[in-house]
Amino acid sequence: MQSGPREIVTPFRPIPLDVPEAMAPNEFFNSTENLDDLMHNNGLLTNPENLLLYRKALGHSREFDTSIIYNSSKCILNPLGRPVRRTQVPVDVKHIWNRMNQIIIDYMVECYPDPESHLLLAGEASLDATWPLTSPGVPSIRMLHNHFMVFSKDELRAAAPADPKNPNLTDGGQHSLFEAYMHDVYREFFDRALDLELLWPVGEAGSRIELTGYPQGLPSWEIQGGVATLEEVGFWNEYDEILKGFMDFYRSFFSQVSTRNAPMLDDLYFPEHVENVLLFNNDFLKTAKKVRDRCIVDAAYANAIRWQPAFKQLIYRNDEDKLIVTISQNSIGNAITELLGVVVKRIPDAAAYERFEPQLIEQLLEVRRRLIEADLGEGIETPYWPG
Repeated sequence: MQSGPREIVTPFRPIPLDVPEAMAPNEFFNSTENLDDLMHNNGLLTNPENLLLYRKALGHSREFDTSIIYNSSKCILNPLGRPVRRTQVPVDVKHIWNRMNQIIIDYMVECYPDPESHLLLAGEASLDATWPLTSPGVPSIRMLHNHFMVFSKDELRAAAPADPKNPNLTDGGQHSLFEAYMHDVYREFFDRALDLELLWPVGEAGSRIELTGYPQGLPSWEIQGGVATLEEVGFWNEYDEILKGFMDFYRSFFSQVSTRNAPMLDDLYFPEHVENVLLFNNDFLKTAKKVRDRCIVDAAYANAIRWQPAFKQLIYRNDEDKLIVTISQNSIGNAITELLGVVVKRIPDAAAYERFEPQLIEQLLEVRRRLIEADLGEGIETPYWPG
């Protein structure tokens, strides 16, 4: 079978919410009113750290699909002031979040042990806080949230090929600034700045899903020891180190785009390596000039720049049954599934959704049971399941 991205169709039950007149849908979805509805109609578990486990009403997968959101909608009313990445989360909250991640990923691997049969992934997509809420591609809930998904590979094999020119598929290797113009210095910076023991770099062949041909051109690391390593605090520290390295690269690059020969930022995680690896590298600075020159003459291009860190960080299983970590510049706003070559076309079809809903909810309630048993929250009662 020819390798290539696939487009699957996923039905959903229409959400019975009316968006107020003159308000864009994704503006409303960020409101406390909508988050209340999400909790009461789709919430599974909540805890004192304001972490909410919920069913994805507008889901990606009919196999397994859930999310955890850091629900700051009531304690931070300013949408632009809410945490949008792990480095902005309080330490005590992140500790609980990491344990929840570990338990859910362990459950996914337990239920779907064969990499030939199922593709599984977990991760988060963060957006630039300066990105207008009404712009296309901006996540509908402007708060940090994790995704946990499983896709049947039989369904993917039977799915129609996705258009390879779909802009949502171009974030990995074809058009990304980092990959197209700064491939070598990008990887050199990671190699020199990060001191990793549990995460080992892997090449493109080792990270790619053969069925879809993705991800493409992204730095990737294998988790030594597999799913058991997720029980170690050291793993999550290294997972955060990758994000910190990415953020230093991203912020340093766009500071040079914004201002020629800008001074080094004063709040970097790896200032020595930014100074020695990035700010004296010709490819890095030539690319910044290329982007800056175009911003000056092309208003639409300049308006599309995400000036603050925007990314997708992902844990997924490759074809060799290895867990892989990767990170991607979130330059377009594509879904996290598209990082692995899976394009999801959602259609409103309540009857079709109800056919696979019982099995999906059964699994989500079992995940909830395990989280409650580990003292990670309390169950929520909704019209669809008990508390």
